Amino acid sequence: MGKRLKLIFWICVYILAFLDFGMASNIGICYGRNADNLPSPNKVSELIQHLNIKFVRIYDANIDVLKAFANTGIELMIGVPNADLLAFAQFQSNVDTWLRNNILPYYPTTKITSISVGLEVTEAPDNATGLVLPAMRNIHTALKKSGLDKKIKISSSHSLAILSRSFPPSSASFSKKHSAFLKPMLEFLVENESPFMIDLYPYYAYRDSSEKVPLEYALFESSSQVVDPATGLLYSNMFDAQLDAIYFALTAMNFKTIKVMVTESGWPSKGSPKETAATPDNALAYNTNLIRHVIGDPGTPAKPGEEIDVYLFSLFNENRKPGIESERNWGMFYANGTNVYALDFTGESSATVSPTNSTTGTTSPSPSSSPGNNGNSTVIIGGGGGGGGGTKKWCIASSQASVTDLQSALDWACGPGNVDCSAVQPNQPCFEPDTVQSHASYAFNTYYQQSGASSLDCSFGGVSVEVDKDPSYGNCLYMIAPASEGTNRTMAGNITGNITAIDSPLASPSSSNEAFRQMMVSVAASVLLPCFVVSLSLW
Repeated sequence: MGKRLKLIFWICVYILAFLDFGMASNIGICYGRNADNLPSPNKVSELIQHLNIKFVRIYDANIDVLKAFANTGIELMIGVPNADLLAFAQFQSNVDTWLRNNILPYYPTTKITSISVGLEVTEAPDNATGLVLPAMRNIHTALKKSGLDKKIKISSSHSLAILSRSFPPSSASFSKKHSAFLKPMLEFLVENESPFMIDLYPYYAYRDSSEKVPLEYALFESSSQVVDPATGLLYSNMFDAQLDAIYFALTAMNFKTIKVMVTESGWPSKGSPKETAATPDNALAYNTNLIRHVIGDPGTPAKPGEEIDVYLFSLFNENRKPGIESERNWGMFYANGTNVYALDFTGESSATVSPTNSTTGTTSPSPSSSPGNNGNSTVIIGGGGGGGGGTKKWCIASSQASVTDLQSALDWACGPGNVDCSAVQPNQPCFEPDTVQSHASYAFNTYYQQSGASSLDCSFGGVSVEVDKDPSYGNCLYMIAPASEGTNRTMAGNITGNITAIDSPLASPSSSNEAFRQMMVSVAASVLLPCFVVSLSLW
């Protein structure tokens, strides 16, 4: 009888193991806020819920954003900007304070599931690779003190340039100049079961080598395949080739088991005259095909069946991004809620999307064909970012105030006022001019915006004034009133921080993966229950 019982028990276990294979890949979206015309976080949260997106990546721990996603069930990946790495790496107390003020008051009502420490640090002008792992360890220590180290994963996102070569995929390897940084970081990821985060952009590969890379290959629409001569693996799209390059590079360093998460991928809808492939049609084609690929046929040639979590970049066009025209046009929505193009986030639409190699292109399919938009090409989300007709205002130090009074107010803002003043530290964007008045102006304005941008928030004992002229200069960008419009809390230190962000897995309840999951739940109910009933009867 004992053998029969064991046999039935193990059959039940095997059924459970099979059911686990029904887990689906996730599609998320990046919510970048490097703009002065975006709707309030509350409106953005409504939009994301309307689109049935369940995973979102943001690039800091902005309090207004965290509040906006409370009780939504949406999983947030939050970021630690590069400008904050020094403070996070130097002192555990800095991280403890950050966690106490910016995370714990909103968790778990706001579902924070991961923290990305730094953004593509190997490509940042002030290479901060040496700060990433100490910052990650301090964050882990702070989370452990609060009992959250198993609930919130810690990692860091990287660009594909972290590889010394990426093709053919089987020969890919990480750049040797990053080896001292990478190995201990990868060991940290393994120890804490965290993913390796990578930002993949076939668009750049095509733009910079259009004579070698066919547009259709970059857009998932190639009728031919590229062969890896060393493995014989066939690639019909560049995304898979880039992702497998990461897998092979990790394997070469003996890190075979690390899960890879694509934290940014997308295609711009508009570019400079030389960026002829940056069109709404191509952006629609790329993102549509990427969603279908991830949801419908997960895995790559080297990792067939592997779950791939991908964050699309980006939710909105961001008008304050520096650089060429395409940098400001990665969004799927304009700031007023109108579609740049009508993307089906479910991956279920059978409508054909056609690429174009022209800045004029053709008209995109009718929004009514997109289940992800419920037949509407516009979602009303206005009312923020100065776009609602209100006067934009900032709070700066008064030119009539004494240095002593300004210094006292500055110390309060950067201390009890909980203002992130890293941007006015040496070698940071707002350090020059190195005067108390300049530094105080940045700190006063940050507090003003974070607190709601009312006149009462710009008092500071009479040493500050409200102005309607943007005090930003050079790379020092001041937050825009009102704070809820979505500008980054540490904007000045995060100029390049939102170039490619779209991380909210978009598995719709009506998607084929959800249908499969529900089917397997039904199987569990009809098969496992009798299975265990029989087991009990033989006990």
